[in-house]
Amino acid sequence: MRIRVTDHVGAEHELDALPGWRVMEIIRDWELPIKAECGGACACATCHVYVDEEWFGRLPEKTDEEIDQLEILAERRPNSRLACQVLMSEELDGLKVTLAPGSQP
Repeated sequence: MRIRVTDHVGAEHELDALPGWRVMEIIRDWELPIKAECGGACACATCHVYVDEEWFGRLPEKTDEEIDQLEILAERRPNSRLACQVLMSEELDGLKVTLAPGSQP
């Protein structure tokens, strides 16, 4: 299983992923620059990503907590998600995301 991540300078990375892992954890463990201050607790928005339009509708619905965190972001877009709230699964094999401004360490 793989995800494609575009970093803050526009370089695309194809990363191996395991089912059940948070997208944020995968990005962090492959040492791409993502702040992820709360470590996946949905208590900050420093793992903000833009999900490719092709994939956005395939993701589970946002929780109220995720919506609250996204609402504080100046760079929020309709396809914004917190990478800590997206769990990898076979259905998301090939998922494409872009690291959003403010998520860099």
